[in-house]
Amino acid sequence: MSPIRPVLRAILLSAAITIPAVAYSAPASATSITCPVVYWGSLPKVVAGSGPTESILNVRTGRHTCFDRLVVDIGGSGPAGYAVRYVDNVYSEAQPHLVRLAGGAKLQIIVRAPNYDVDTGLITYTPSDQWHSYHLTDLTGYRTFRQLAFAGSFEGQTTFGLGVRARLPMRAFVLGGPGAGQRLVIDVAHSWNQQ
Repeated sequence: MSPIRPVLRAILLSAAITIPAVAYSAPASATSITCPVVYWGSLPKVVAGSGPTESILNVRTGRHTCFDRLVVDIGGSGPAGYAVRYVDNVYSEAQPHLVRLAGGAKLQIIVRAPNYDVDTGLITYTPSDQWHSYHLTDLTGYRTFRQLAFAGSFEGQTTFGLGVRARLPMRAFVLGGPGAGQRLVIDVAHSWNQQ
């Protein structure tokens, strides 16, 4: 037997043991992202607030790694009240008309603030036309959001309808700013099991 064969066998055996160790040595956290959205649940999120003393100024949306986000800008610093819940259907304020929404589930978002100044009656937020009432922002490319609609403002509260892909975990909370105002933030997760 040639002395080269045992040496060659030792080299191959050594490579077979070493290569898997190298292949599995990359840290798992380098590419994995943990999204604790499952703890949000899908039950209603309700905060009473201080009453309709502030006004809605703007509505906007954004995409994030674990969720899609809706932000309602509200003037003033009084605690904003809200009720965010999954419903079978969303209806407009004052004269209840069905607000048709795309998606497998619907969120009704009631903000305890009107879209007008309570002292002067001047409008502070309104979609620019009828088309934009039912498509407030362009949601092309969003993983969870399907459609955002303005459902009117009446007696100190404003309703929005948000069509989402499915009934998914969501959360709602208020942040200060910009300026002296505040923001109602609503996040809806991309899925239940995000590890």
